[in-house]
Amino acid sequence: MNPRIESLEKMLNGPRDGALLRFSLGNEYLKAGDPAKAANCFQNAVDRDNHYSAAWKALGKALAEAGDHPAALAAYERGIVVAETKGDIQAAREMTVFAKRIRNALAE
Repeated sequence: MNPRIESLEKMLNGPRDGALLRFSLGNEYLKAGDPAKAANCFQNAVDRDNHYSAAWKALGKALAEAGDHPAALAAYERGIVVAETKGDIQAAREMTVFAKRIRNALAE
């Protein structure tokens, strides 16, 4: 197993467990080519902090890579609202583009 993933997993359910840890673990799973596990981690991150726009964006990406386009679209749509509310305009723009691509693909 990837040593970074092992190290992050050891911290789960401990005093340092939180949205950032789950987000970091999700990124490692994406790098390792496991988008389903990554999506689970990103979902845990937004469950812990539903105002974490980067985690919403990453959740959408992981779900899209896992082939769950309707769920990816839903994650991006929620993430856009979160990002706009926080003033995170760049993240909102990026997610808007990704969501549009998914909508177009689903319409075909």
